[in-house]
Amino acid sequence: MGAVLAGLLGLALGWLLARRSDRPGRTVAGLSLRQLMRWIDAAPDGWVILDSTDHIQLINQRAERLLEAPGAGLRRQEPLERVCRSRELEEVVRNTRRRERPQRLDWELGDQQLAVFALPGEGGWVALLLQSRRSLEAQLEQQERWVSDVAHELKTPLTALLLVGDSLAAHVNDANAVLVERLQRELLRLQRLVGDLMELSRLENTLPEGVRRRGRVELPQLVQQVWLGLRPLAERRSVRLALSAEGDLAVLGDGSRLHRAVLNLLDNALRYSPEEGTVWVEIEATAGWCLLTVRDEGPGLSEDDLEHMFERFYRGDPSRVRSDRGGSGLGLAIVQQIAVTHGGRIQASNHPRGGAVMELFLPVMA
Repeated sequence: MGAVLAGLLGLALGWLLARRSDRPGRTVAGLSLRQLMRWIDAAPDGWVILDSTDHIQLINQRAERLLEAPGAGLRRQEPLERVCRSRELEEVVRNTRRRERPQRLDWELGDQQLAVFALPGEGGWVALLLQSRRSLEAQLEQQERWVSDVAHELKTPLTALLLVGDSLAAHVNDANAVLVERLQRELLRLQRLVGDLMELSRLENTLPEGVRRRGRVELPQLVQQVWLGLRPLAERRSVRLALSAEGDLAVLGDGSRLHRAVLNLLDNALRYSPEEGTVWVEIEATAGWCLLTVRDEGPGLSEDDLEHMFERFYRGDPSRVRSDRGGSGLGLAIVQQIAVTHGGRIQASNHPRGGAVMELFLPVMA
């Protein structure tokens, strides 16, 4: 539905920007303008389209209700401030126009909680998408319940299959030992995949301010704790950890999810590290951020990796992996979502001396 509305908005903006030179009744991409306006007017979200002087050129009925401005659609060409006077809204419109990038505002209007998405257009035009935060939160709760139900339904048969695999392994003979071992390995991989999917779905349906269990997390101690769990795998290939950290490097966040993010980053570096290699971890505070940098001594990242590596199910060239352990293709996507829900971000690059570099930015704890 969101993609359809975005497409409709694009068509509407195109018509509005060029309306002075268009002939009456002209269609847009074979679609009548009247039908397009009816669809936008009936949309479940509020739409307000402003010209470069902040005069309203289009406002649908849902936006009128959310802004508590009945009949605003009959007063087109009026300034936005006459329909809704708000410094916050005016500021987000100015920022959108100045930065030429979408902006978001969590806005309280009376007893309503609204999410406003400001989208830049050509010539200083701005489109505002208004959504009720209450309805968004209800959707998130519904999706979380659905994810929980699916997780329960998937885990039960997987557990039963794992028990069957263990039973077969206890009565294995030389003829079917390889098949049973492969069955167990694939079942474990499927179990990890289901777990990662459930976690990613939960993260994607968590608003940035919706992290439930916030507390003080010391990043150096967290890295050491995570590496302790990976040490058996690292010692098998003689890979060591080199940790450099100075100062008060604490963040406010969900300790278990930050543990998962660091685990995925270190595990990814371990996969690509050569025998007797080193995983370099540096933590520093800079300009209000805690920057956690993880670098391996592997073959580095290709252009495709740099473009797609944070997408779900993306896997790089398997020939560059130095470990025989397979991944689900969801690890870095999970790290990205954990960073977003904590108000941070993650980025990747290649180190000048070789190897991949992952940089996780998290807000410093005040």
